[in-house]
Amino acid sequence: MNPDWQNFLIQHGATIDAGVVQRFGDTAAELDAMMQVTVLCDLSQFGTLRVSGEEAQSFLQNLLSNDIREVNSSRAQLSSLNTAKGRMLATMLIWRDGDDYLLQLPRPLAEAIRKKLSMYVLRAKVKITDASDEIISLGLSGASAQEVLREQFGELPQQQLSMTKIAPGCVMKIDDTRLQINTTAQHAPALWEILSRHAQPVGSGCWDWLNISSGIPMILPQTQEQFVAQMVNFDLIGGVNFKKGCYPGQEIVARMQYLGKLKRRMYLAHLNSSDTPQAGDELFSADDEKQLSRHRMEGQASGMIVNAAPAPSGGYDVLATVQIASRETQAVLWKSLQGAALQFLPLPYPLPDA
Repeated sequence: MNPDWQNFLIQHGATIDAGVVQRFGDTAAELDAMMQVTVLCDLSQFGTLRVSGEEAQSFLQNLLSNDIREVNSSRAQLSSLNTAKGRMLATMLIWRDGDDYLLQLPRPLAEAIRKKLSMYVLRAKVKITDASDEIISLGLSGASAQEVLREQFGELPQQQLSMTKIAPGCVMKIDDTRLQINTTAQHAPALWEILSRHAQPVGSGCWDWLNISSGIPMILPQTQEQFVAQMVNFDLIGGVNFKKGCYPGQEIVARMQYLGKLKRRMYLAHLNSSDTPQAGDELFSADDEKQLSRHRMEGQASGMIVNAAPAPSGGYDVLATVQIASRETQAVLWKSLQGAALQFLPLPYPLPDA
């Protein structure tokens, strides 16, 4: 986290651990407030890479799952970087800053993905730098979020992942009640002062929960190379373009879409547990005694936690990849066959028929 920005947030009541705002008071109270009022989040749990140079567009077009040519001054997109076997290394939110592309992804992955992308540069006229301390992103969520920002900036984006420019930076619409403001470290404090008069500051976990309840997955170090895009519904939320040219893993992703039989999908669920679920935790399916014995002997998991965050109602809400057959016919259990059962919740978008 930018040191000056970190000091500013601490002076305004933030508790920060490993560069991430944990809370501004009591976490449970903040989760409850999120359901009642407009809230303001610092999004330093994410890092930002800057890809610049005259060949930046073609460079990214050859590497990422979405059509980077559709990103412009008024339109952002979700995309992913995959292995040659189609396994996801990172999910990212991409927007333009002038001629540059900004790639926002979980901060623990930022340096590793910068190095990974740099391996492909070779003679391309492209430069990849870590802009995490340069770009400050704020999240505003609540029924009055748009009204608050309209008073400050006037015109706002109307469509999901559309943007309007501000000086300096941009406002991006995540959904009907959530907007993200991207600005500079120099201008962030003044903007925070203004927005915090109309919105309650809360910790990063609130924004993480909002992403989970929206069915938006984040690949983390624990889950790299675990999923093909369709397993985490990336095809359903606009993170894959099936008409663009080749990129690492494209053949696998396309084959799964048109020829394969997808066995796992990502679901939203609740875990009523005092223990904290983690990304990468395995899930097991209950069945008859014979199948249970086989699972015990072979250690076969039927799914995995993608993301987890404390829920306003208590316990934890999770995004989890689960075998479609297990989701439909069996209990799905956390970490072991004796673990807590997932209580499935509706996603905000429809899943295809199995």
